[in-house]
Amino acid sequence: MTAALDISAPAEWQALGLVPGLSLRVFGMRRSGNHAILAWLQRNAPRGRSVFLNNCKPGTDPLHNARGIEVNGCHASHNQAKRNLPAVTQKAGDGALFLVSYEDTSPAEFDLSRQPSGAFDEALFSHNVLIYRGFLNWSASLLKKIQANDGYTLVRRNGIVLRAMDSYIRLLGLVRQAQDLGLVAICYDRWTRSAEYRAALLQQLGLAEHDNSLGEVQSYGGGSSFQKQASSAAELQTDRRWQQMRSDAEYQALLHLAARDPALLSELEELFPEDAAYLKTVAQHQPLPQGEGL
Repeated sequence: MTAALDISAPAEWQALGLVPGLSLRVFGMRRSGNHAILAWLQRNAPRGRSVFLNNCKPGTDPLHNARGIEVNGCHASHNQAKRNLPAVTQKAGDGALFLVSYEDTSPAEFDLSRQPSGAFDEALFSHNVLIYRGFLNWSASLLKKIQANDGYTLVRRNGIVLRAMDSYIRLLGLVRQAQDLGLVAICYDRWTRSAEYRAALLQQLGLAEHDNSLGEVQSYGGGSSFQKQASSAAELQTDRRWQQMRSDAEYQALLHLAARDPALLSELEELFPEDAAYLKTVAQHQPLPQGEGL
């Protein structure tokens, strides 16, 4: 009998159409490897069965405010899911992995009066997962992605990056407290480098290891901003994004601002000391020529 017909199941699972074996709520800033990690989680779902609600609207019930859905690792009809979610999820069935993702936010942006998933019962999530990435490569990738939007002025796109930096700082604050708060933190940089790290995370989340590879490049967000032709994630040089952007005047300006933010530097010193050290060298230089001027 499916959860939709089981009156003893929580209302949320009845609305979903199944009772998950494991439910994960995932938070991460854009360009942090979110979809690579989410695809990896789906590949390691019990018997390959999963339901993934992508990029849900923060502060609302994810069952009604996702921007996309995948079932058993394949894209499903979003319009049909809006009309009848259980009809779409029935291919996964009870015991499947249930994934909910939120972008450009974290629990740090919420309080008791406003929860990340609105009225959805927080206790139904087995784990809350934080995905994070080193500052230099993350900010370079984000700016590169936004620069591709011809409809944005320079001021607008840099405003977007600066607002994202503000949320990024608070996300890192949660990452440092993850163990005490019962959160699972996944560092994208380590995730790409170490199969052992990935295996340990699967064990921590309660998933058996079926496919611990990096998988294929995900199409979400247009794929890689730097390597459009790459199909395998193993081909991506994600640890060199900031070097590829260091001659870009906009990126240089952003780094000069970031280098003068004590809150950001404090978090980076704990989690990404090499990034913090580089920003400190940036702060030693004036961003404009000194002298008589005009």
